[in-house]
Amino acid sequence: MIYIGALISIQFIALTAYWLFKKYHAQAVLLFSGLAMLTLALLLGFDIPELKNATGLKEFDLFKVIQEIFSEKGAGVGLMIMTIGGFVAYMKHIKASDALVYVSMQPLSIFRKYPYLAASLVIPIGQLLFICTPSATGLGLLLVASIYPVLVSLGVSKLSAVSVISACTVFDMGPASANTARASELVGMNNVMYFIEHQMPLTIPMTILLMVVYYFSNRYYDRKDALHKQPEEPKREDFKVDVPLIYAILPVLPLILLIVFSKYIQLFNFSVELDTTTAMFMSFFIAIIFELIRQKNLKNVFASIKTFWDGMGKVFASVITLIVAAEVFSRGLISLGFIDSLVMLSQHIGFSGAAIAILMTLLIFAASMLMGSGNASFFSFGPLVPSIATKVGLDGVNMILPMQLASSMGRAASPIAGVIIAISDIAGVSSFDLARRNLIPLSVTMIVMLAYHFLIG
Repeated sequence: MIYIGALISIQFIALTAYWLFKKYHAQAVLLFSGLAMLTLALLLGFDIPELKNATGLKEFDLFKVIQEIFSEKGAGVGLMIMTIGGFVAYMKHIKASDALVYVSMQPLSIFRKYPYLAASLVIPIGQLLFICTPSATGLGLLLVASIYPVLVSLGVSKLSAVSVISACTVFDMGPASANTARASELVGMNNVMYFIEHQMPLTIPMTILLMVVYYFSNRYYDRKDALHKQPEEPKREDFKVDVPLIYAILPVLPLILLIVFSKYIQLFNFSVELDTTTAMFMSFFIAIIFELIRQKNLKNVFASIKTFWDGMGKVFASVITLIVAAEVFSRGLISLGFIDSLVMLSQHIGFSGAAIAILMTLLIFAASMLMGSGNASFFSFGPLVPSIATKVGLDGVNMILPMQLASSMGRAASPIAGVIIAISDIAGVSSFDLARRNLIPLSVTMIVMLAYHFLIG
């Protein structure tokens, strides 16, 4: 019976992937598929997940599931992600993000004689910016406006310039990331601890590898295709910042607060426990003070606060609803015995826990490429990790870390991803050409990351 449930699950996974690839509304697809699987599980006599407060009627419990997930996610990780969204929106509104990008990119001017080295150095700088500005499309557009003209004027091709810009969003990490928040929640870990103890040790060597691979890959393709000999070089326009450069500290402030007031840096004799949501609110009010000093107009500054609430609402409508819908989808898979059958089949074949984790990582990488969304793929399959890890005897965080990073890596290799479409359109190159240019560096990095994480790390 369990294999019948597994076959049904696979069909739903295939149908869901097809709909998402065809750009059907992700939340609707995941919610419909999850409810359909829960309904079939109920009809076939499978055990559906227990509820904290059941209605007393199994048919009604199918919809009670949605209510409980909203209650659970909205008050915890949901509030944190919404606060991050509001803070990022406010940073963009007051142009603090522009100031941060401007300041961060200034050191590249000393590498004018080494264009491909300068291009590769954009990757670690951009990755640091991505930690503080966790919007792939937003950061990509900022970098296209600021550093893209500089790179092209140095002699690299348009395609090489936008490829390194897209590479800045390859590792979705840091306490302000929605994927980090979800991953740390699934393994029962504080997101700052997850970032410092697990994400950084893996992503630092992988970022260095990315720099090396992109350096040789871009130089090879530019020489092969002679793209750097373009007859019309784009006109370079100075990237203007209309706010004081001290504003560059504001987007980084939550990260500074979280690290300074953590167990890793004990500056005080007393104990301080600062969570991400609180750090975001503190930084938000500090930014308001900056604006009051700069504008000296209380009414305008108070009016600008609406941007924060709008940002929170936008994230609720996009990310939180996606988390809830994906949770329903994963519970449908669990109810039909997908995990049990996967574990049984893997054990029958002789797969270890690490092999199963590698397969799940590659699945999420492929799903991100097909969907064009790192969040959609990770939120869909991430909730399965705790159950699978328990059954195969693998530590949950060791299993979820490469899966979470693979979701953003797959996005950078997708020609339908928002960030790829946006930056390629502005640069005047094909999004398919950009995704193809990224595929080799990302594939190499993926293979090395899996080997490093499971064999060496």
